[in-house]
Amino acid sequence: MALTVLRGGHIVDPATGQDAIGDVWFEDGRIVERPEGRSADKEIDVSGHIVMAGAIDIHSHIAGGNVNTARLLLPELHRAIRARLADTPLSTAKWSSYETGRLYAQMGFTTVVEPAMAPHHALQTHLEFNDVPILDKGALTVLGNDDFLLGMLRDGETDGAINDYVAQTVESTRSLGLKCINPGGVEAFKENMRAFGLDDVVPFYGLTSRQIFQALQKSTQAVGIAHPLHLHMNNLGLAGNIDTALATIDAAQGLPLHLAHVQFYAYGKEGKNGFSSAGALFAEKINANKNVSVDVGQVMFSDTVTISSDVLKQFNSLPGAIPKKGAIFDGDANGGGIVPYAYKISNYYNAIQWAAGLELFLLIENPEQVFFTTDHPNGGPFTTYPELFALLMSADLRAQHLARLPADVLEHTTLPSISREYTLYEIAQMSRSGAAKLFGFVDRGRLSPGAVADIAVYKPGRDVAGMFRRAALVFKDGALVVRDGQVSHYTRGKTLHIRPRYDQQITNRLDSYYDDLYGLPRSIFDVPDAALPHTDAFAEVPCRI
Repeated sequence: MALTVLRGGHIVDPATGQDAIGDVWFEDGRIVERPEGRSADKEIDVSGHIVMAGAIDIHSHIAGGNVNTARLLLPELHRAIRARLADTPLSTAKWSSYETGRLYAQMGFTTVVEPAMAPHHALQTHLEFNDVPILDKGALTVLGNDDFLLGMLRDGETDGAINDYVAQTVESTRSLGLKCINPGGVEAFKENMRAFGLDDVVPFYGLTSRQIFQALQKSTQAVGIAHPLHLHMNNLGLAGNIDTALATIDAAQGLPLHLAHVQFYAYGKEGKNGFSSAGALFAEKINANKNVSVDVGQVMFSDTVTISSDVLKQFNSLPGAIPKKGAIFDGDANGGGIVPYAYKISNYYNAIQWAAGLELFLLIENPEQVFFTTDHPNGGPFTTYPELFALLMSADLRAQHLARLPADVLEHTTLPSISREYTLYEIAQMSRSGAAKLFGFVDRGRLSPGAVADIAVYKPGRDVAGMFRRAALVFKDGALVVRDGQVSHYTRGKTLHIRPRYDQQITNRLDSYYDDLYGLPRSIFDVPDAALPHTDAFAEVPCRI
């Protein structure tokens, strides 16, 4: 691939400390130092533009059984968006895997992580990843409500045995790490419990949620997974659940932990409606606990659908569905729940949610400790990210929105008093360098020599959202894929995964377990190289050990 230089752009690259005018050189899909004695084969003038590494979305539901169930449940949302471009595959379809890759790329994103892959649905997820163009993809494997793990914990098995099970499951499903969703609460739901807290006990297993997530948290560290345990806490969406969030952080005992979509846990009980923002209190706790990282799950005012393997929460949410329909299924371990919803700026509760998320963004001090997700599509579609970046960068824009909220909302949030405005450097920390550190990616989220040539170039202007919505140029592995906000070339990204080590004896145990319980070989749920049509579909990310 030709030696190329992007000349004279404003480089914003926190990984190397750059925030100045400079050049970026790349060749054969990698960033390189300027070669001595050679001229560029291709020179592109990007003066007056912002140059960043390709963005990384750490938490977005883009593939798997729950996503496809949502598509089936809500065909009207497909009809509501514009027709597919004529030159893409399946051009008569609407929002598909292919469309996901296109829309992300146009915003300058080059890597996206699906945060909730059920082990038994891994093959479907990877097949769908294979249909997403341009982007590199990855997933987190869900454990924490599965019989095999809960049985091991109940029976007092050794840490080594649990570590082997975690490592084997992550390796065989080809994922980047571990997700735990309402630990124990989903299993308790199947025993007709309709509420489940941190120290409630799972029937039959005699385990608390605290015990389950702490065991998985320790195991994640022990087997060398770079990404901390990705935890969906108990009591999502309930008034007063700030107490659960604070107690969970205390229960982490100083070990690394990532808390998912924390806006949905930033609620107090103040006011006549018994529902208020506790975003400031939550942010204070995060600032005092550097072992904890979070993604926000920002609510954006829009029609959307909530997708979750927290079937207890989703079952309880069915009466509030907009429109009045939904789907709940109790599969092995977590199952899934799909409930459509519409966030409205005129709705007191939705407005509190919107404000609480922004408080978290603006009051957490370290941009590499907080990440920008909307928990797509739960708080809003990922296509609203440009508007979210604009809100973070402009106090005046936030004030315009605040003026439209119900008046009593302002009494129960600190947002009107917050003047902080994110800089482009902080946006890049949150969406590039910090995201790469969180997953142990050493080859992306940066513009240093040796990194993949994933580069986003933006034309600044008064319309900040427009700038981020339509990147001027995007390069994926050195190939130009977006020009002037439109995909100009489709490439095939890779699926990123890790291979933690484990004792092979656990495989024999799992073979016997599946044979006894299902009469099926465990290996039918594996994702081998031969599962996908392309021999170079996967790329391994090194573990810490």
